[in-house]
Amino acid sequence: MHERGGSTAPLDLSLIVACYNEEPHLEESVRRVLEVLDVTRWNYEIIFVEDCSKDHTRDVIERILKQYPERNFRAIFHTANTGRGRAVSDGFRAAQGRVVGFIDIDLEVAQCYIIPCVLSLQQGADVATGEREYKVHLSLLHRHVLSRGYHWLIRAAFGFTLGDTESGYKFFLREKVLPVLDEVEDKGWFWDTEIMVRCYLKGYVLRRIPCLFVRRSDKKSTVRVVHDTYEYFLKLWRFRTTVKRLRGEGAP
Repeated sequence: MHERGGSTAPLDLSLIVACYNEEPHLEESVRRVLEVLDVTRWNYEIIFVEDCSKDHTRDVIERILKQYPERNFRAIFHTANTGRGRAVSDGFRAAQGRVVGFIDIDLEVAQCYIIPCVLSLQQGADVATGEREYKVHLSLLHRHVLSRGYHWLIRAAFGFTLGDTESGYKFFLREKVLPVLDEVEDKGWFWDTEIMVRCYLKGYVLRRIPCLFVRRSDKKSTVRVVHDTYEYFLKLWRFRTTVKRLRGEGAP
């Protein structure tokens, strides 16, 4: 793992951009994110975590760093693919902001929702997540069904629900999330569920921010309905033992 750039100044926000094969839209998305962040009074940094992409994402990040030399941008380059959870965690651990968060940089959930998420933390929440609302469309039906079904599985497995745990739009108070990172075991996509469940069990104040999800027509979906549903079901069921232990209920 290699890191470039950095500053030691105190910051309001550290935004983590975990990147894997983001070449086609990365530069434009960063420009749109900056348009939002620059209208705030926050001191912020952006940390790119490049997870050994198969395209030219690393070259694009290098170009962005040169294009904005005056910005508080940093980059972490993985030498092997680690998974989304590990990529975000590496960014969080390198962050210096009071608030740390990440968004999916394809911006299928728009950059404007960063502001209400961060404001929720400034107003007393410990965790703020984007709760995706799907515009009614046949091409998004499978995502809606999977999302609702996953909510049901969480309730069935743990006895509570946390809404859209898999949303790639999460913000935390840094001092609260760092101890949780040391406990999370999954390094891939289940990381999202695990960190939200652990935050809930610690009694953290969670806020859900409704966000419109707009599917990009120029991006191929990575959702594999049968395979992903089966894999998530297995991981949820195995995680039940950990959850029962954390709740003091003993082994199943």
